[in-house]
Amino acid sequence: MIDDQVLREQLGRILARTDLPLGEKHEGKVRDSYVKDGKRWLIASDRLSAFDVVLTTIPFKGQVLNQLAAYWFDATKAIAPNHVLGVPDPNVTLAVECRPLAIEMVVRAYLTGITSTSIWTAYARGERIFCGHRLPDGLRKHQRLDAPILTPSTKASIGAHDRSVSREEILAMGALTAEEFDTVAELSMRVFAHGAALARTRGLILVDTKYEFGRTPEGRIVFMDEVHTPDSSRYWYVDGYEQAFAKGEDPKALDKEYVRRHLVAKGYRGEGAPPPIETEVRLEAARRYIEAYERVTGRAFEPNTEEPIARIRRNLGL
Repeated sequence: MIDDQVLREQLGRILARTDLPLGEKHEGKVRDSYVKDGKRWLIASDRLSAFDVVLTTIPFKGQVLNQLAAYWFDATKAIAPNHVLGVPDPNVTLAVECRPLAIEMVVRAYLTGITSTSIWTAYARGERIFCGHRLPDGLRKHQRLDAPILTPSTKASIGAHDRSVSREEILAMGALTAEEFDTVAELSMRVFAHGAALARTRGLILVDTKYEFGRTPEGRIVFMDEVHTPDSSRYWYVDGYEQAFAKGEDPKALDKEYVRRHLVAKGYRGEGAPPPIETEVRLEAARRYIEAYERVTGRAFEPNTEEPIARIRRNLGL
């Protein structure tokens, strides 16, 4: 694991935002992207988003996110196409510019979650049909589903909330055609199965995840943005899951659920301004992001402690 002093010193070198001469800028909750000449530069910042709100910054988060996404894009390229052209900097991915599809595809293998769009929140208030899937009575929080299910979501703008929807709703909205939906559904389930199997060999459970897709200029549907990172996915440790579930406790997690639970304990669930997040919570979140990278990849995380904007400019020849 990373030296604690290195982690603390990085609080003074946070990548919170960018303003670079790379083309038309698009600012998301976590990534800044720039579009020019059919290419997109995606810059993973250190911003942390949860409950569809940008909450704080986490040291080294952008580096972990970008490099873990690159790992998964490479690991899954034989079974699903993606938009990656290269990784010229620890925080930057160069990609083919794609036309994003209007819906995120969410795959869930467990009955869990604490956000307003989570399957457990819906189940706990008595709903037994979720995104078109019928759920039996008598299930418990954090229980494994009989098989992973696809639960798509709308894409909310910054400050708004996503909404879980069914295939029928998506087609009625005109968000995707039936052919588009079935294509991304098949790709999602295929990549999730691959990711879950690999995670299990690393002592982790891939609980759920979200995927984003786009069309290339040639019309091909590809994965984009990120795959199986701690931002887009929920990971639990295999060791201890059964015991925690039997006791009705939360399984030990290795993702940003740690920060979500911290805020819920303070009474915050995404409405209004979030409370300040303490430095020690930010540092612990960083440790978990780094551990996720090391666990999944089997590689030691090599932090780059240079001032990030200057380094990005140099590496991109700006």
